[in-house]
Amino acid sequence: MGKAIEIENTNAPINVITTGTNINGNITASGDFRIDGVLEGNITLNGKLVVGETGQVIGNITCQNANIIGYVQGNMLVRELLTLCETTKIKGDIIVNKLSIAPGASFSGTCKMLDEVEGHSAQVGDKGKK
Repeated sequence: MGKAIEIENTNAPINVITTGTNINGNITASGDFRIDGVLEGNITLNGKLVVGETGQVIGNITCQNANIIGYVQGNMLVRELLTLCETTKIKGDIIVNKLSIAPGASFSGTCKMLDEVEGHSAQVGDKGKK
């Protein structure tokens, strides 16, 4: 079982997609987000993203911080810390400032550090949703 990771208590609202919920479409939010259901689309946040153990994102992710416990198929741009837990499965490329990978996490793609690409426009590609 994956370690439960909670979203830090902030004044920003926390949005949740619960288990059993499927959303098709892109999401943009200024606060934090937790996904325990399925999102087929891109997500862009100014806050923190948590993809829970039952969570799935099929699309690109752009956010400040992310804790991935579940499944992501798509590219990721994380401006601060990306944490991959032991149950994580990622298929896609990552651009990140700091990266923490637990033993058992599965990652298939490339990883570049944000300072390597800052001279270029750091954007996630279009490989996520097909």
